[in-house]
Amino acid sequence: MSGITTHVLNTSSGQPAQGIKIQLEFMNSDGNFDILSDTCTNSDGRAPELLTDQSKFLEGTYRITFLTKDYFTGLDQKCFYPYASIIFDIEDLESHYHVPLLISNYSYSTYRGS
Repeated sequence: MSGITTHVLNTSSGQPAQGIKIQLEFMNSDGNFDILSDTCTNSDGRAPELLTDQSKFLEGTYRITFLTKDYFTGLDQKCFYPYASIIFDIEDLESHYHVPLLISNYSYSTYRGS
């Protein structure tokens, strides 16, 4: 299992958010983000394999971007935040980092999961 995972819960429906496109990026030495992976949430709203190449799991700053507008458009709902980006630091390569997203059409929040 990768050192970084996520899941998305649609708080307005109380259901997992299936099919949300996700991009995982790593900040390089120039301060720009390089794409490490593109994936989608599964039927349980999870993306358990964000980082499939463990050699790319490094200490540093990461960004996960969720394409929320596409998801809500698929539900025939308007969306205020077309993207939700979470930027976080990894300092311990022995730890697991679970970064969940709670969304509705007009809000989102996150926390460090387990």
